[in-house]
Amino acid sequence: MTSVNLTRDEARARAAMLETEHYDIALDLTTSDETFRSTTTVHFTVKEAGDTFIDLRDAHIHSASLDGEEFTPEYSSEHGLQLKQLSVGEHTLVVDADCTYSHSGQGLHRYVDPADDKVYLYSQFETADAKRVYACFDQPDLKATYRLSAITPQDWVVITNGETTCTESEGKRVHTADFPYPISTYIAAVCAGPYHEVRETWTGTLTHHPETPADQPTDLEIPMGLYCRASLADSLDAERIFTETRQGFDFYHRNFGVAYPFGKYDQVFVPEFNMGAMENAGCVTHRDEYVFDSQVTHYMYERRADTILHEMAHMWFGDLVTMEWWDDLWLNESFATWAAAISQAEETRYDTAWTTFAFVEKSWAYSQDQLPSTHPISTDASDIETVEQNFDGITYAKGASVLKQLQAYVGREEFFAGVRRHFARHAFGNATFDDLLASLEEASGRDLSDWSSQWLKTTGINSFSVESTSSDGVYDSFAIVQSGATPGAGETRTHRLAVGLYSLQDSAVVRTQRIELDVDGERTEVTDLIGAPEADLVLVNDDDLTYCLYEADEQSLAFIGEHIDAIEDSMARALCWSAASQATRDGRMPARDFLALVQRGITSETELAVLERILLQARITLRSYADPEWAEQEGKQAFARTLFDALSQPHDLAAGTDAQLPFFKALAQVEFGEKEAAFFRSILEGTCTVPELEVDSNIRWSALTALIARGDIADPEAAIAAERERDATGSGQKSAWRAAAAINTAENKAQVYERLSTAAGEISNLELRHTLEGLLFAGSAPNLEQFNERFVELAPQLWADLPNETAQPLLEGIYPSWDISAAGIERSKQLLDTDIPSALARLVAENVDAQERALRNREVDTRAGEQR
Repeated sequence: MTSVNLTRDEARARAAMLETEHYDIALDLTTSDETFRSTTTVHFTVKEAGDTFIDLRDAHIHSASLDGEEFTPEYSSEHGLQLKQLSVGEHTLVVDADCTYSHSGQGLHRYVDPADDKVYLYSQFETADAKRVYACFDQPDLKATYRLSAITPQDWVVITNGETTCTESEGKRVHTADFPYPISTYIAAVCAGPYHEVRETWTGTLTHHPETPADQPTDLEIPMGLYCRASLADSLDAERIFTETRQGFDFYHRNFGVAYPFGKYDQVFVPEFNMGAMENAGCVTHRDEYVFDSQVTHYMYERRADTILHEMAHMWFGDLVTMEWWDDLWLNESFATWAAAISQAEETRYDTAWTTFAFVEKSWAYSQDQLPSTHPISTDASDIETVEQNFDGITYAKGASVLKQLQAYVGREEFFAGVRRHFARHAFGNATFDDLLASLEEASGRDLSDWSSQWLKTTGINSFSVESTSSDGVYDSFAIVQSGATPGAGETRTHRLAVGLYSLQDSAVVRTQRIELDVDGERTEVTDLIGAPEADLVLVNDDDLTYCLYEADEQSLAFIGEHIDAIEDSMARALCWSAASQATRDGRMPARDFLALVQRGITSETELAVLERILLQARITLRSYADPEWAEQEGKQAFARTLFDALSQPHDLAAGTDAQLPFFKALAQVEFGEKEAAFFRSILEGTCTVPELEVDSNIRWSALTALIARGDIADPEAAIAAERERDATGSGQKSAWRAAAAINTAENKAQVYERLSTAAGEISNLELRHTLEGLLFAGSAPNLEQFNERFVELAPQLWADLPNETAQPLLEGIYPSWDISAAGIERSKQLLDTDIPSALARLVAENVDAQERALRNREVDTRAGEQR
């Protein structure tokens, strides 16, 4: 039996043996800076007599009793606390232990704010880290109700799943909360500290539907709270966050048919958080970078709203109805990703959210799905370590894309009706995808078993192309050709999609015709388009209904290259950007041509989320896919000039002055010339004359770091210290870490690399993240070549020594991705031939794939340059 890496078989055996009813958790958070006292009373019922274990990790047990009788604990973190010879019936277990605070974002994380030295705690239990805080049966299908009490300093608040009450005793505060709703261990939560608090109430109505209980109240009130560190209180834009939260409740109560199930709804913005957010029932935690203490791009506001709506969707799909085991993790995350996009598009100011989804989320999915590590959406999850490898673009973005396709396939109303049946049938319980599929089949009248097999049990992406003939300006024939899904077994799938015909009219590219149809098999004749006027541009998967790649031919790519700035519809334009980006990634479009397209089209792009992703893709293309000689001589300087010219003339941008900040951010992260260096110096000297550019602390840090990386600051350590004096905030600390690691000398890079490779376990994940950003800053590659051979030496031991939350970002960061050479690829492949853990092998294989792709694409770009 293993507690740390619980297997699916062990979890099933334990669930067959017992049921959990209630946890009573008492925490003393005043004992020390390293540990806290955790006393847990567990009420459970044994259905089959025998032996089992309860999970508890990194703890020192003071005492344990079962049904009032103390026993000598047989305990280890690896195997948990053994429970021997349990009889059938009800039992009460009490475990009194000291548990350990974390600095890696797992369990109960402790943070000291550098702005005021105040201490903040928050929990993060997914996938299976509740056992770091309290003794529990840490698996999703053993739900229970909760009571939590916590002893804290007098000025602290405690936020947990339920409403808290407080008393004071001996100069301390005792907080107590009851949570009468059964939930899984991984969505229990506790946050504690001198958090700043703002409260509001959502008042609204539940729309009743025939699929859900009729006895629910129509008029609803939900108390809402927002919390953040005291030093961020002035930056918390509570009104906007509450507005978007209300909009989420409006949409979900109109469409889900079941009232929000957990009483109050708190959102806590916490420091050093590893992810975007976590869907703890009634106590959502968000990374506190979402409290904007400096100006941010429009896309960051859109991304935050998406996160708010994603986590809220989990209250129904994930918390109210929970997967039995982590095999169905994809369904949790896919549903929440889909729900966030549709609610954003229909309920909030972000009415082009599906355009963002098409170009941002799906870019992630397409990239992930073409890696050697691709896996089916519904994949085997035999143990916890396997699960933790699959929080990826397939689980989130491909799954959401497929749910969007399923909605198009069965119909919107039928899809929502099926979802409502699912919620009503399995409320406060556990369910599988087969349960959801059954509800959708009943609602739609369709047999979805074949659809499920096609989409969920296979890997890879289908590609579409068009074969047509025409005469006298009209189509004589028109067919869609579908390739088999790759990588994988090469299956074709049934797709519900739209075909759009676009033509250039009066300097604008507009849609002239759209048809929607089912595509099945290798070739589908589109007879409805016979006789239609021949288009300048054909978009297969117009409006982005399905999950596929469109292999635009050379003529279409050339038209896109000439007219990207004339395509009026934002979704159509995003699909064209996607086609060009994918063609570049596949080596069908030389890197220099994609960069020329970017330089032509970015100032005309109105969708700011799309703009930011285009700029990111351009930086990757310039760094990894372009001929290095051409990039040094022409490409880098031309791209930097384009960025500088764009941000210097913000009123000429199609997206207006809101687009200025994305251009600035991009310029600060590329290599640039003297003109741009003078601009960055003017920011630090207070003489910047660029119109509309608001110079704040983040702008100054970006300018300083860019100049440091270029070697333009004579004493970078002194400059960083001086800037830190100006900005003593937590954000300033992060920027200082990045800037220090960006000092672009061989000696400094060696010191940073050595510290990361020997002491990563001693620093927070936040410091690790920002230090890696500085280490890898633009222009650093020549000074990183000294580490080309170190990764294969260090990786196995670092993986063994560090928790996954630290090992994964560290090894991703120090992997020699800058070494795009046959020798570098072969070196990493030799590591793959050794006996390394599967998760590490996956990381290495994915990076090898990226190096091989970059090497191929550089050759394509070099040949293109030679032929011109």
